[in-house]
Amino acid sequence: MDFDLIVTNGLIVNTSDVIVGQDIGIKGDKVTCIGTGLRGSPSTARLDAQGGYITPGGVDSHVHLEQPNCPMGDTWETGSRSAVCGGTTTVIAFISQAREHDSLLPLVKDYSSRAKGNSYCDYGLHLILTNPTMKILKEEIPILAREEGITSVKLYMTYDPMILRDREILNIMMASRKLGMTTMIHAENHDMIDLIIETLEAEGKTEPYYHAVSRPKIAEAEATYRAISLAELMDAPILLVHVSSQTAAQHIRDAQTRLLPVYGETCPQYLWLLAERLKGTDKDHFCGAKAVCSPPLRESPAETDAMWRGIANGTFTTFSSDHAASKYHPEGGKKLGLIEGKPFFKKIPNGLPGLETRLPLLFKGVLEGRITIHDFVRVACSNPAKLYGLPNKGVIMPGMDADLCIWYPQGGMESFGLHNGMLHHDIDYTPYEDMEFANWPRYTILRGKVVWDRDGSGLVGEMGAGRYVKRTASLLPGPRNVFVNEWRPPS
Repeated sequence: MDFDLIVTNGLIVNTSDVIVGQDIGIKGDKVTCIGTGLRGSPSTARLDAQGGYITPGGVDSHVHLEQPNCPMGDTWETGSRSAVCGGTTTVIAFISQAREHDSLLPLVKDYSSRAKGNSYCDYGLHLILTNPTMKILKEEIPILAREEGITSVKLYMTYDPMILRDREILNIMMASRKLGMTTMIHAENHDMIDLIIETLEAEGKTEPYYHAVSRPKIAEAEATYRAISLAELMDAPILLVHVSSQTAAQHIRDAQTRLLPVYGETCPQYLWLLAERLKGTDKDHFCGAKAVCSPPLRESPAETDAMWRGIANGTFTTFSSDHAASKYHPEGGKKLGLIEGKPFFKKIPNGLPGLETRLPLLFKGVLEGRITIHDFVRVACSNPAKLYGLPNKGVIMPGMDADLCIWYPQGGMESFGLHNGMLHHDIDYTPYEDMEFANWPRYTILRGKVVWDRDGSGLVGEMGAGRYVKRTASLLPGPRNVFVNEWRPPS
């Protein structure tokens, strides 16, 4: 058997096993063989993993790139570049509908043109719905699922420009259920938050730290429970995105115990950062804006511990960056929340950078014994591929795309403190500045081609090498045809 590339001497990791002493044979863009002592031709390239873990290329299923409402964020070029340098080979980004848009088709065409030819990694697309008309739900969504492979939608239970009423959410669930689509939900109670913001502003409490005060855990917990209830009524699968608190995670766990198709996602910031990061310093009273995201960072280490536990016990299906970055220093970024020298947390763009650091931050948890290497692969590679209909991604086995991330063997990399200048995004800060790392992706391979070589030339992939991937319906359990009473959703 002829190969273009053979990867040797690595520990091949999937969700349930580690394969030792075998090689990975790659022909074209596929893994074609896993076996002992693979022989190639004189033209076959070889890559020695030197005893390090070989994990599937990362799948980051929650990424915001080059959205019209985030002009100071990463472009497709800079964001996807950052992704492959951090071991991620596939991202799924968002096409965002505004209230005034009465059709999704022009939005899909426009956003697809931004990505085409500009991505270093493979990519898919989600839809954010804010004006779910019957025409969109009955005519356009089926076309986009069937012809474009867009098989997931995201809804918001908060934010004035995006919030949907419960009835609108039910209508979307009804439509997505028929098509085997995944409904992603940002769950926070809008009225609770609105009331707290109003009273904080009246008291002059507008510094970045009060962003966390304005969005308490109970707001996330209530909306999470309500979203699960709506989904149970419709017998519709849902994913609760960027879960930050143990009460919300417990609602998801309880639903899963009852065998509901309810899935959860958490993010790096909820594993490593606390609300104190939103406080300013003597040198820069506004620098807490760098850590403003929603849901906010939580107050107690008990919450970050609960997020690690949720990965380890299977509550969380996916682990995503929620990369929604804005620059800090230029006008138009985070400093939109600084008006005539006075901070207004409500005006600070939400979101943190994290595409490149997602996998290294999760791998730290493996090294520290918080999770296993199998947990790592499950939430960062395999489950995102299954949940979002990427049947050729997320697993190392013959016939699958040859997407690999090769790590250093234990002790094979000198530990370092992270600085933003080391990263490849186009954002002027990282929330993980000075954090120590004992491992980092050494090589990233996208469909059989090395695109990141940390010890060699660094980024060696090409812009435009990333392909658009049409997705199928979710490969994880969906509707069960079990209902709360004799009523049934219209078919």
